[in-house]
Amino acid sequence: MSERAEMARKYFVEGYNCCQAVVLAFAPELGLERETALKISSSFGGGMGRLREVCGAVSAMFMIEGALDGYTDAKATTEKAEHYKRIQELATQFKARNNSIVCRELLGKKKEELESYVPSERNEEYYKMRPCEKMVFDAAEILEELIAERKINKPN
Repeated sequence: MSERAEMARKYFVEGYNCCQAVVLAFAPELGLERETALKISSSFGGGMGRLREVCGAVSAMFMIEGALDGYTDAKATTEKAEHYKRIQELATQFKARNNSIVCRELLGKKKEELESYVPSERNEEYYKMRPCEKMVFDAAEILEELIAERKINKPN
């Protein structure tokens, strides 16, 4: 079983949002303190502040990939293109498992069904009706596989 994916799932069940759960699972590898990891990822739960747009777990994948292997030079068009290619590959892998990267679609909601900004109470019923625990696990597992592959394929 995927260690980071299981950690992310555990953090989600503890009450962290989907983005926080994934980022927190990778925080040590990123050199982030727990509080910093939680704060920078706090806005992306519920598909970005409960707007139900891009899934927070997917946003976390993108953040982590950027932190691990992003570009820093504003004029580095080749590096930017390579980075965006990797981001699109992550999205494709997540979509292959879940059919979408959009929170509302993953939850089976229509675009017009914008919800309140108030988070839902985390209880047994919440976890039964939402696929979020699986989304968090999948996002972390995809990242973990990518990181392991990089280490294996890294030139000596």
